[in-house]
Amino acid sequence: MVNMNPEKCPMPSQDPMVRNKNFGEVALGYTLEMAVEEAQRCLNCKHKPCIDGCPVLIDIPAFIAEVAMGDIRKAYEILSQQTSLPAICGRVCPQETQCEGKCVRGIKGESVAIGRLERFVADWYRENCAEKPQPTAQNGKKVAVIGAGPTGLTCAGELAKKGYDVTIYEALHTAGGVLVYGIPEFRLPKDIVKYEIDNLKALGVKIETNMVIGKVLTIDELFDMGYGAVYIGSGAGLPKFMGIPGESLKGVYSANEYLTRVNLMKAYLPTSKTPIRKSHNVAVVGGGNVAMDAARSAKRLGAENVYIVYRRGMQELPARLEEIEHAQEEGIIFKLLTNPVEVIGDENGEVKAIRCVEMMLGEPDSSGRRRPVVKPDSEFVIDIDTMIMSIGTSPNPLISSTTEGLETDKWGCIVTNGEDGLTTRNAVYAGGDAVTGAATVILAMGAGKQAAAAIDKMLSEK
Repeated sequence: MVNMNPEKCPMPSQDPMVRNKNFGEVALGYTLEMAVEEAQRCLNCKHKPCIDGCPVLIDIPAFIAEVAMGDIRKAYEILSQQTSLPAICGRVCPQETQCEGKCVRGIKGESVAIGRLERFVADWYRENCAEKPQPTAQNGKKVAVIGAGPTGLTCAGELAKKGYDVTIYEALHTAGGVLVYGIPEFRLPKDIVKYEIDNLKALGVKIETNMVIGKVLTIDELFDMGYGAVYIGSGAGLPKFMGIPGESLKGVYSANEYLTRVNLMKAYLPTSKTPIRKSHNVAVVGGGNVAMDAARSAKRLGAENVYIVYRRGMQELPARLEEIEHAQEEGIIFKLLTNPVEVIGDENGEVKAIRCVEMMLGEPDSSGRRRPVVKPDSEFVIDIDTMIMSIGTSPNPLISSTTEGLETDKWGCIVTNGEDGLTTRNAVYAGGDAVTGAATVILAMGAGKQAAAAIDKMLSEK
């Protein structure tokens, strides 16, 4: 029986004034009863528009139908046919602009909570089933994957299922990429990432950490080791700065560094060998999900005032609506239509304030968003002791600079054919942020899946 309630079943969550002091997960997840109730809102449309909105083409109506009938194990089996990381996707995918954005129920009400149901199914399976994936008989061919982030993990998993001997080479000491160093614990618990990675290892995927490709090994050397193809999924970890005076002062971080210290290096602990500064007033420059993550982390680390400083208005914020709402609930202060022009330091070379100007929105730019212009005579100062720059990242040039014949564009992104990830170098494929610049986890996964199919086709024909 279809549930015609126009609204989603609410997701239980921690109280905002409690959760902004801890790193426990904000959303607490559905109960079985909630999941069944929400799943029954699905109309099981004939044309299945939600699938068209999914970069990895999950059969969404099919898995939701199993949830509606209470068969969660079957729902997981359907999910796992198309995605290697369901518990992760259910938490961090921008469903509102993808699968849920195409849901028919969203025309006259709220869409079906596809992401919440995916998360529920993955969590239920992890908590109730001990079975691990079984490896496929190997076909005698080897593939190297560079980077253990979402795109590399997906590509490796897809190839392992097809019988390839796959090794991932990861530069850091922990696998997971942005899933472990970028996304905070309160949005994506690290034990969930570990579980998903352990499932890939059960399929036979090998992961070598502390392997900086371009330094320890080159791509040419990987081919010399017998690999028939290489997939580059090294991400976009090189931070961008504004180029304003004072950016080199003590207390100015890139969001990349700040979140890596917090998430991966546990720099907030008293015993940390790389401690993070104790902040009271923090300004985070930027308006994306990474900016929200940095601001909410700073709040949890004890900052009294945390500001999101963004040069456009609320309607133009690129972060997910849910992340913006959670930040507001937790006491983050939004300084919109504001742009820093100088970081002011004290006599010790440490940040003490930022000089800003007010902005106005003019005509749309090439992205379609209204271009911000400076409001005359609008300069003002915000007193801070920490500044976090979250205005984007670009790919590290190490791999491209050490690989002959690998073409990059003017932003440093690896050039591919735009179809299956093939680069300008024979048998070398690439995808995710290394190709697109900073984007979403699910788009990176989609690229990894697409490249795996292309690699399989190429090596099968040899």
